[in-house]
Amino acid sequence: MAVTWLFVGMFFAMMGYTCHYAVTHKQTLMNNSYNTRQEILVAQNSRGTIYAAGGQVLAETKTDEEGKETRVYPYANMFSHAVGYASNGRFGIEAFANYYLINSNTKLSEKVASDMAGEKYPGDSVITTLDVDLQKIAYDSLGMYSGAVIVTEPSTGRILAMVSKPDFDPNEIDAIWDDLIKDKDSSVLLNRTTQGLYPPGSTFKIVTALEYIRENPDSYSQFTYQCNGHFSHGEERINCYHGTSHGGENFTKAFAKSCNSAFASIGLTLDRKKFGETLDDLLLNQELKVDFAYNQSKLFMNADVEDADVMQAAIGQGTTQMTPLELNMITAAIANDGVLMTPYLIDRVETKDRTVVKQFSPDTYKRLMSEEEAQIMTELMEEVVKSGTGTKLSGLSYTAAGKTGSAEYNQVKSDSHAWFTGFAPVEDPQVCVTIIIEGAGSGGDYAVPITKRILDAYFEQ
Repeated sequence: MAVTWLFVGMFFAMMGYTCHYAVTHKQTLMNNSYNTRQEILVAQNSRGTIYAAGGQVLAETKTDEEGKETRVYPYANMFSHAVGYASNGRFGIEAFANYYLINSNTKLSEKVASDMAGEKYPGDSVITTLDVDLQKIAYDSLGMYSGAVIVTEPSTGRILAMVSKPDFDPNEIDAIWDDLIKDKDSSVLLNRTTQGLYPPGSTFKIVTALEYIRENPDSYSQFTYQCNGHFSHGEERINCYHGTSHGGENFTKAFAKSCNSAFASIGLTLDRKKFGETLDDLLLNQELKVDFAYNQSKLFMNADVEDADVMQAAIGQGTTQMTPLELNMITAAIANDGVLMTPYLIDRVETKDRTVVKQFSPDTYKRLMSEEEAQIMTELMEEVVKSGTGTKLSGLSYTAAGKTGSAEYNQVKSDSHAWFTGFAPVEDPQVCVTIIIEGAGSGGDYAVPITKRILDAYFEQ
């Protein structure tokens, strides 16, 4: 009898779990290619429209006289990775908003009218957080370079712009698909903003500085270092960018001037176990709670890590791999008093007559650092703009704070990616920008001017 009741209990437990999973994962189940319900909805409803925050159409379905549907992307390449495509597996917003786009919550009277006319029901529309003007500035500013730009609102997590290059025209995705898949060296379909893994270079000194402050809360400001252009430990030698000798430095100046030598020496003083815990706090090496496709940023740190590897990690080199998204999230948390808001791309879902079906609201992800730590990091990043490697952002109508990076990615020391991550205005952060330009060189020379164009456009609005 006991065995019988055991199996009965297990049966009801499995039923309960199945029902719970079906409710909490309804979008995942709907998007599954084996779910025939999806085919029924596609046959019944016309795929909904995707709009920018300002109301501009980013993707829509047009039907010709013969009833053939074509998915149209008015901005072509400009939103290719953010909006994505709706065929060949789907990608971008077209993928993770698919559940909403193939459903129709239009009024019964309109459905009757559609039935009478022999037409499909109008699918629900998705209104995104994307700003067309900022997207265009970021897209045009990257020019012919490969790279990525992400612009967010730190107080809410709203993604205002997301650009990745090289890009593609989603209007031509069916025609170019086979060629893209056959080309094993092509990374055109990769969204570099969320999936591109790069050495972060000196932008990672944000993380190293935070760990040093945590381990030396009462004495970090007393740090001094005499830089002669390089730092050696055993057989490992770390050079400052272009061998620049920074001379006598305190902690703030070492950060502002992005002194590799000083930070390599700092790295050796850190408790490696605690450093690993800080990496966990900042969401490296773990899954992220976001709707879109991404790769995990990676740097493993524990007591067994060799000195040479710690020195490289301290300046964002070696095995350190980070996405622009991850770096933007850390930067946004600093701008938001240490609290990270979950990044999101969809503001709301509406019916054809603009009735709101679902409203998405800002959601707190977690606190990455204390308010005091965020304030200290803000002051350090502000000094980068005032007197360090980011001075092209100084003396403007708005204040800015940030960190540049020049990340080496091969054996040729002169080859480096140009990075910048920062926010503005310092006294009341409204916008956060993270940029990488592949192979461009110095972050101060290449990434900062693009940031300036984006910030100028934002504050002119």
